[in-house]
Amino acid sequence: MKIGYADVDLEREKRTGVPEVIYGEGKTVPEIEGIIKVLLDAGQSPIMVTRLSEEKAEKLSKSFTDELKYYPEAGIAVLGAMREPDGDGTILVLTGGTSDIPVAEEAALTAEILGNRVKRVYDVGVAGIHRLLKHQADIDEARVIIAVAGMEGALASVVAGLSKAPVIAVPTSVGYGASFHGLSALLSMLNSCASGVSVVNIDNGFGAGFQASLINHHPYKEGQ
Repeated sequence: MKIGYADVDLEREKRTGVPEVIYGEGKTVPEIEGIIKVLLDAGQSPIMVTRLSEEKAEKLSKSFTDELKYYPEAGIAVLGAMREPDGDGTILVLTGGTSDIPVAEEAALTAEILGNRVKRVYDVGVAGIHRLLKHQADIDEARVIIAVAGMEGALASVVAGLSKAPVIAVPTSVGYGASFHGLSALLSMLNSCASGVSVVNIDNGFGAGFQASLINHHPYKEGQ
């Protein structure tokens, strides 16, 4: 539906199973409000706005009062009731360090909004691998694993070597100079020697949560 500055896709859920999501970064508050109103009029619920600053969220909350809930660590706003979990299993979200948590929260919350049970296990990077190994039971039980890490990005390879589940690697821009704002972690994850690792773009928690949800909702046979 055309509203001048945007062409809102009201048929996305029919095609893909997931409704339109609003990318908040780079949009003005009135633009976001306009898109939200179109989606509300079309009956979409919940409505998700990603990469939203606290300042913009505060302004939006004045227009939508109690309908809008903002999650500052994830940078996500949600209008409407969260979907009940209907995925097959649990999505496990791991981080190398606490500095990776904002990206991990974007992934975890995205997966929850899309109807998944999510377990978070943070600060289990390979610099202290015993921390990760203590969670082997969680790794074994997960249907999908999201591994979020900066620096050298080794977490995804290690986890893939411990799990039968698909691993979605998320490089973050955390690290010192030679990490090149996440490029080092991205290249390490792309060159992983462990099988079953897929990689999304730097800091793309949303993409990882979305992909994990697709996997978790795909029919499968027990034991496969």
